[in-house]
Amino acid sequence: MTSSDKITTKQTVSVYRGEDIVVTDGVAEGEGMSFADELVLDDTYQLSRSAIRGRFTIGFADDGKTFMIADESELGRGGNTVALDCCITLMAPDSTTFDALVFVEIEAGGVEDIFVLPLASLHPDTPYQLVGIDKDVASTRLAEVACVSFTRGTHITMASGRQMPIEDLRAGDRVLTRDDGPQEIRWIGQTTLRATGSFAPIVIKKGALHNENDLIVSPDHRLFVYQRQDRLGAGRSEVLVKVRHLINDDTVYQLAGGYVDYFQLLFDEHQIIYAEGIAAESLLIDPRTRAALPPRVNTRGAGHSHRPHLDYEVAEDLLKSPDAVELLRKASSDKTN
Repeated sequence: MTSSDKITTKQTVSVYRGEDIVVTDGVAEGEGMSFADELVLDDTYQLSRSAIRGRFTIGFADDGKTFMIADESELGRGGNTVALDCCITLMAPDSTTFDALVFVEIEAGGVEDIFVLPLASLHPDTPYQLVGIDKDVASTRLAEVACVSFTRGTHITMASGRQMPIEDLRAGDRVLTRDDGPQEIRWIGQTTLRATGSFAPIVIKKGALHNENDLIVSPDHRLFVYQRQDRLGAGRSEVLVKVRHLINDDTVYQLAGGYVDYFQLLFDEHQIIYAEGIAAESLLIDPRTRAALPPRVNTRGAGHSHRPHLDYEVAEDLLKSPDAVELLRKASSDKTN
């Protein structure tokens, strides 16, 4: 069995090359971002003006610890091993801090390249001081990026039909699911994060997809849409769409700034539930997300079993139309026009 045969899950993140984030003052002056053993605390880094973030697609094995670069990745060489080396903390001139994840591409036993995933926005001509290096927390931070989350105030449809704010729910409460009827919540997670970069939530304005109120969720959250007409060109009626692929800066936009309270709902199986009246996924436990769960939450094997609706996710290319949201709204409506 080759390494690629072991890959069961993939994730795409937007990263910079290490060489694009350079030490401008400190011990390693003139050098790009590197792995933990070569980093020096208090060195000051700056993002190159010519730096462009690229799509970095990594595959996860069932153990959640073995990574490799997927063939479709824009950056790196498909098939090479990837090490999630560390989580670094950078401090801006106004004393605000944020984290970034450092990935190391390995080829023939040596370091081929370094990639950096900032968990907030980096700006050229701004000095950032390296104030923290942590090898232990990196996997948890990456899992938090992959976890799908609802924000405080989101109304969830209960088994009784009642709409309840997510922060009022408790483990054991019964929620209405699309495929399995009423199901008990097994665990509810809550995290408060700085609403920047990969953690900035996305707003789907009231009515954009027939939602009863604004729906605010994490960027990789997927919505389930039943198309009465295949206006999207997916070749099927049922589709899963990532909300970050729907951003049009009008009816769907990213809300950055301040902090955001995220809530994760876990069931015995991955479910499609109803939030603000529209269908959205619950937390999926797989090799990407397991590290975000507390030890007391016992999941079977590598995570949830495969569900048919997971095969309905549509490629980003089908959602690049500026009116993709309107197409989906019309497709899921009773109206023919």
